[in-house]
Amino acid sequence: MRDKTAVIKTDAVLGIFLLFFIFFPGMIQAQHEQKVEISEKAKAQAEEEIFHAGDMITEHVTDSYQWEIIKIGKKHISIYLPVILYDRGEWHVFNSAKLYHGHDPYLGYSICEEGANLGKIVRKNENGEEVLPDLDVSVTKNVLALIISSALLIFIFISVAKSYKKRRGHAPKGLQSFMEPLILFVRDDIAIPSIGEKKYKRYLPFLLTIFFFILLNNLMGIIPFFPGGANLTGNLAITGVLALFTFVITTVSGNKNYWLHIINAPGVPWWLKFPVPLMPIVEILGMFTKPFVLMVRLFANILAGHIVILGFISLIFIFGAMNELLGYGVSIVSVGFTIFLDFLELLVAFIQAYVFTLLSALYFGMATEEAHH
Repeated sequence: MRDKTAVIKTDAVLGIFLLFFIFFPGMIQAQHEQKVEISEKAKAQAEEEIFHAGDMITEHVTDSYQWEIIKIGKKHISIYLPVILYDRGEWHVFNSAKLYHGHDPYLGYSICEEGANLGKIVRKNENGEEVLPDLDVSVTKNVLALIISSALLIFIFISVAKSYKKRRGHAPKGLQSFMEPLILFVRDDIAIPSIGEKKYKRYLPFLLTIFFFILLNNLMGIIPFFPGGANLTGNLAITGVLALFTFVITTVSGNKNYWLHIINAPGVPWWLKFPVPLMPIVEILGMFTKPFVLMVRLFANILAGHIVILGFISLIFIFGAMNELLGYGVSIVSVGFTIFLDFLELLVAFIQAYVFTLLSALYFGMATEEAHH
């Protein structure tokens, strides 16, 4: 009996050891795979939590199919705008929420995350390459900002016009008292000196429109929350259209004296005009460089201001990721410089509206100037 008991105990021990050596490597491997999976998830989560200053700045200064109101942790409170595409003979209309925050491509469309089409809606063609749709007329952040600012300008000037009718002969009051000095400034200090008293009225509506449009959107771009924060006048397409209007009006308004100075400028040596028309070529190129400079000056000044302010704000998160106390220390300097730059941006908002309007008025004055005998 003792021998049998000893044999049974020996067999039981051997069985336990056998089971241990069979299952233990599998348990170790499973634990290892679980640790690897957890570490990969931790790495991915850590990668998501790393602050990328370049991405943040690019996101704020470029156009978008959503208008982010606030971000709390991983939750986004945004206004998702309608996407309107015409591609491969079909119209597609849907909400941009289907394209953001980890969603799979919707109807084959997605937001491009890198390259020349960064931030735009793309689809993959037969070769797997990302291409733009045939036509994209979606309501983007800048489009919505344009609608809001235009509606606000219409409301302001209709209210001021009604006040003038009601209070004819009386001192200005309320909004009228704020707008009147600015209107008189554009008329008396920009339009009349640049164009002349006889012809300024023809161009005054346009000059007032571009002055207040640029000024309002410059100021709204400084406001960090909705409906402000859009970089409308820092968008090359917007400034390009404004400059194009100035170019067209200047060209159409040009009189005989204006074109004579371009083709056959008086007082210029003949060898600069014949046989090689150097001066006419330079003057014709000048017709196009003037609006180009208008476009780039406004775009570059406004965009640079936003980038510098966002850069100072980014320093808080960059140093905070290194050391929490260092982040708090840098925040004092960053916030101070940001407030200073915000006040500087207020000045730049007025200056850029003034410069664009003044140069447009000067171009109109040059186009309509009569010959002096």
